[in-house]
This record gives sequence, C-alpha cells and structure tokens, in this order.
Amino acid sequence: ERAPRSPAREKEFPPHPPLSAGLEEFLLSPENIPIHDIRAAWKLWPPEPRPERLLHADFAPPTTDIAVERDPMLGQLLGFHEVEVSTKGLTAKNSTSLQRAPGPLSSSVKGEATHFPFWPGGLDQPELVKTVAQRPPELSLNLGNDLLDVPPGFEEGMKFTSAAGDSQSEPVLLPAPDTVRISDLLLGGGDMVMDWEEEEEEEEKEEKKESGVVDGALQSQTETEESEKIIDEVIGEIGETVVAVKQADATPTSWVVKVDCNATVSDFNEKVPNMAHTWPFQPDQFQKQAILLLEQHESVFVAAHTSAGKTVVAEYANRLSLKHLTRTIYTSPIKALSNQKFRDFRQTFGDKNIGLLTGDVQIKSEAPCLIMTTEILRSMLYNGSEVIRDVEWVVFDEVHYINDTERGVVWEEVLIMLPDHIGIIMLSATVPNSIEFASWVGRTKRKKMFVISTLKRPVPLRHYLYTGNSKQTSDQLFEIVGDGKKLNVAGYRAALQAKKERTSKAAAGFGAKVKQYTNPKEDKNVWLSLVRMLQKKDKLPMVAFTFSRARCDSNADSLTTLDLTTGTEKSEIHVFFKRSTALLKGSDQCLPQVVWMRDILKRGIGVHHSGILPIMKEVIEMLFQKGLVKLLFATETFAMGVNMPARTVVFDAIRKHDGVRPRDLYPGEYIQMAGRAGRRGKDTTGTVILLCKADVPESSDLQRMILGQATTLQSQFRLTYSMLLNLMRVETLRYCTYVGHFIDTLSRALYLHIE
Repeated sequence: ERAPRSPAREKEFPPHPPLSAGLEEFLLSPENIPIHDIRAAWKLWPPEPRPERLLHADFAPPTTDIAVERDPMLGQLLGFHEVEVSTKGLTAKNSTSLQRAPGPLSSSVKGEATHFPFWPGGLDQPELVKTVAQRPPELSLNLGNDLLDVPPGFEEGMKFTSAAGDSQSEPVLLPAPDTVRISDLLLGGGDMVMDWEEEEEEEEKEEKKESGVVDGALQSQTETEESEKIIDEVIGEIGETVVAVKQADATPTSWVVKVDCNATVSDFNEKVPNMAHTWPFQPDQFQKQAILLLEQHESVFVAAHTSAGKTVVAEYANRLSLKHLTRTIYTSPIKALSNQKFRDFRQTFGDKNIGLLTGDVQIKSEAPCLIMTTEILRSMLYNGSEVIRDVEWVVFDEVHYINDTERGVVWEEVLIMLPDHIGIIMLSATVPNSIEFASWVGRTKRKKMFVISTLKRPVPLRHYLYTGNSKQTSDQLFEIVGDGKKLNVAGYRAALQAKKERTSKAAAGFGAKVKQYTNPKEDKNVWLSLVRMLQKKDKLPMVAFTFSRARCDSNADSLTTLDLTTGTEKSEIHVFFKRSTALLKGSDQCLPQVVWMRDILKRGIGVHHSGILPIMKEVIEMLFQKGLVKLLFATETFAMGVNMPARTVVFDAIRKHDGVRPRDLYPGEYIQMAGRAGRRGKDTTGTVILLCKADVPESSDLQRMILGQATTLQSQFRLTYSMLLNLMRVETLRYCTYVGHFIDTLSRALYLHIE
C-alpha cells in the first residue's frame, strides 16, 4: 500500500496541468505558439522629427495674366495690361471644362476613374464664379452668437440650463442665428429652413403696407412667382457665391432637317473642288449630300438600305480628320464588325492611321482613327479621356441596335455624354421613324441633325421558297416576291401544291401522319440538293443563316461528300490557313476545332458563330471576302454590318428563340439578313431562299416578314447605379444645387420613348 504524500512534498512539486487543456489551447489558439509570435518578426524604427515639413505650403495658381495690347491695323505694341484668367488651376480631377490642363502623355487612352468627364454638349453649363469650397470656413460663421447652442444651418438651438429649484426643467429653445453657412444652404439639409428675410426687408414691407402700396393684387401672385422673387433676393444677397446657370432658349426650334433624296447635286464639284478622299467609282447622290454636310461640319443621320454604301460617309469623315489633324472614333455594336472595319480601313488609310480598341486587344491607340465598341467609348467619356479633346467625328455604325434591350442604353448614354465640339455621324438601316429619332438627338445635343435616306436598294432582291429534298425535286424553287414588291400568289400556290404532292405520296406509301419536323438525314438531303442546284445556276457563294450554333456545326459536319473548290483554290486555302495559324502555339495548332475547320475550309465550307475561336472567325471572314468559301453557315450576328455580301442568302428557318420564347423573325431582322444577298457591281439581283423542310409557311406570315414595316427605334434607357455614381462624383455638381437640374435634364432626355 502506497504511503500518503506529505504536505511538504506537495508544495515542492505542483500538480501537472491536465493534458486535454494543453491540447485544446494548442489547437484553438495557434497564435500563442512561439513561431507565430509577432515580436520575433517585427522591426521598429524610431521616429525622425522633421519640423520643416510643417512650414511647406503649395502656392495657389495665379488668377491673372499679362496680355499684350497691339494696334489692330499696324500690329504695333501699345502696352500691357493685366487680365483675369479663370481657368488657372483646372485639372482633370477638379473640372469638366475643355480648358483644363492636359493630362500627361503617359495617361491611359481610356482615361482614369478619378478624372472628371468633359461637360456634355447640349446641357446647360454652370458658370461657377466662386465655389463654396473656395470660401474660408470662418467667413460663414457668426462667432458673436451662441454657436455652441445653435448649430449652423439649424433654425433653433437648445440650451441645457437648470431653472432655480427645478433640476429637471425643459430645454430652452433659442432663436435662429442671423447668418448660416452658405455651403449648408447649397448642399441642402433636412433640418434646414430656407429663411433669408432680413430686418431691413421686413421694415420696407411694413412701410409699404402702411402707405398702401401693397394691395390685393400683390397677394394674388402665384406660388411660382413668389418663389422666383425669393430666389432673386437670395442671389442678390449672396451674389458671388451662387452658381449662374445659362437658361435654354424657350423659342421652339426644329432640330432636324430632312434632305431631299431625289435632289441632284449638280454643282458638287464646284462646292467641293478638292475632295479629302476619292474613290474609284462615282459617289451616289445621297453620298454626295452627306459629303457636302461633312465639309460644313454638320451632324448627319444616314438611314440607307443594306449594301447601299453607308461606309463611304465614314471613310470621308476619317479622311477629313486626317486633313485637319484631328481624330475620328468609329463605334460598332459587335467585335466582328470592329475587326472587319479595322482590316478594311488599314488597307485604305494605312497601318499607322488606324487603331483598334476592344475588350480583347488594343492596337495603335495613338492612331488618328480609333475603331472600338460603344462600351469602350462610354468608358472613355465617363473617365475623361484626353483623346476626347482631339476628336472631330464620332461614327455610330448600325445605330438601329439601340433597340436592343440589354445594350441599347449604352448608345443613349454615349449620345448624351458627347461634348459639344464633336460631330455626330449615325449610320443605320432603313427605319420608319428616322425623323423622330434624329429630332430627339438634335434636341438633346441642341444641334441640327440632317437626315439622309435612300429610296431603294442598289441591288434588288428576289425571294423564293424551296421545297426540294433530292435530285428529282432540286428544281422546286418558287418565286414569291419579285420586283413588284407584292406577294406572288401563283408562286406560293405552286409551292403548296409541290409540297402537298410529295406529302400525299409519303402518306399513301407509309399510311402514317406526315411529320412536322425533319431528321438530320432529311436535312442533309435538302442541303445537298439546294447547293447542287445553286452551283449549276452559278448562284454561289451563299450564306445560310441558322439560328443555332449546334445546328451550324451539324449541318457543316453532315456535308462530308460536298466539295465546292478547285485544286487551285484548295492550294490557296491551305497556304493562307497555314500562314494564319502559324501565330498559334504548337499545341494550339492541333486543337480539335482548328483541325476540323481546316478540313471543311478546303472543301469551301465555313462556319461562323460566337463559339468559333476569334482567330478562326477572322480567317473565315477573310477567305469569304476572297471568294474561297462557297457555303457559309452563320448565325444572325454575321449580318450585323459585316460587309461580306454573297450572291445568295438562305434561311434555314423563319423562327428563332430570342432568349425568352420562340417567335417569328421581325421584318427588320429579316431585311438585315436578306440584305447580304447581291454584290454591288457584280450581281444584277440578289437571291433570297426560304427552306420549306416540313411545311410551307403561312402567306400572312410571309407577307408580314418580307413586306412588313421595319421595327421603329425606341428608347431602352434605364437608370443604373454606375450611371448615377459616375455623375455624382463630379465635384462641381456636389457643391451646387445644379445637380438636381442635371439629373432631371438627363433623365428627361434619355427616358424619351419614341413612338
């Protein structure tokens, strides 16, 4: 039996702490481990006193300058005099004026987030004589009053004093001070009462009442007149501190001028003897009218048919800016159009004069002509990019894209934020309300807009229904709309009859109901019969619009037996493809899509949609322009302004899914895609074919889609947080009540719904 421990021994050896407590501390408090002790890693430097830093102060920029006075006739020096300069000290971080100091050359072409935007043209510009920030704060306070009891800007104050014999008395309300801070008045406040009546004014009113000057007529003034009188009195009292705003002219003005399309410009050579840019062809009448307006620095809206030559206007504006040593910005809705214009303009104006700015690449940002998407331009405007100073023209291509529910607001923001010195060139397909849209832009920017439109296409279109699906039925091509711009009832009935005969034979042979949809094998037979028929009639190249990326790929995959190129063309395609893909890394050259695209391109077949690699899309576009791609399966984005006309356009279907529901094509969408048919100067007519794989569409649907009116332009404006924050960060708007007027004007201008 163990003997009990003695008290002396227990005092000499204390009991060991339990193991569980140490383990818990180790796991739950790793900061107590010695390796995590901050004292083992830090180093302290003793502070070095430098009192001379307290004596340094930045000098304010001079507000005056010395001007030379000369004899206006002889130019002799008469003397010098001092003039006031109000633009001293203005920088990109405190001013929206174009007269502010330029930024450094190293600044980003897209601007900086801390820079103010330049003042938008068309909006009332404030004339800030002296801002509140420039007033010494002690001048806004009346130190003689009870400042500790009545806060500045408050009508009443509170004095916590105890009455005799009552330790819990109520606080005493004090009268308002005689003077308040002007900054509080301008910035506004919930506890502030705008009471600016002085004792002298009250005495004058009492004298007028005693003398009978103030009668009943004066008391019947409206509330608006009374408020205006009070504002005038306030402006007279605080004078140099308020913001004077230029009021818009109340007289109604027509901001849109419609140019007569039928008028012949007979004296064009006399008005423009030395054109800034020439072409190997004679410009059309609408192009000459646009050139005359550009020479006068007028803003134009060109609403012309597809392939009519709207790009000529943009090319002339670019050449004018090169002549004037200014800049031109060309905006497009999609990257494919930006890339194609970049290649075309480089061939026309030279590599050093054209730059490209997209979300993917930035090439030659210092070039005089910059091609970019509209989102990039919006960012440049909000960030106060120095490039905006030198811009003479902004070209909006495919401006009818403003109808897009997601991105349409970007066009409206950019149109509002453009400074006044920039000319506007809008290029669009034909729209029914071009006058209303141009009038809205003119009212917003307060400058005249000249509307130029075309009456007809340079290459007329013929529309057909195709019901064939084999060699025996490959000639079943029926015209439904020709030169008469009316539905050909005979052709439509013939298509119905041909489809009915084939379906009746199928029903008699199999005894089953005819299917409403086709399988991939039947689709392959339709495409083979159609392509061979068009090849015999010399109607290639053709663009087949398919509203599904997967169907584009499957259609191209199914045509393995189709070969549309000669040996010489195969060799040219191989050399061009190999030279283009040499820019890729070794492993990237063996990607499945690259290998697949190389095989189908050698047979004259291409695929173009958003799932294709950017370099592959560029290769396909360039091969199509050279005429080496005979059959191109593409989605509708290919029709968005990409200048690649074909001889024939084929619609795989007339229904699409717009992200919400399946629906028929709108007339504007159909016209945009069908307009790719017919090459100007090469074809007399353009061929548009609608495939009838299952059933023939209803005549009413065809009438509405082919001959219907295009979609009107409508505003898609919506307020966003980024928009409001970009506007509210401007200092001049924060320090004056003009911010309410600015937001109100901007909202009314942008929220306009054009009907």
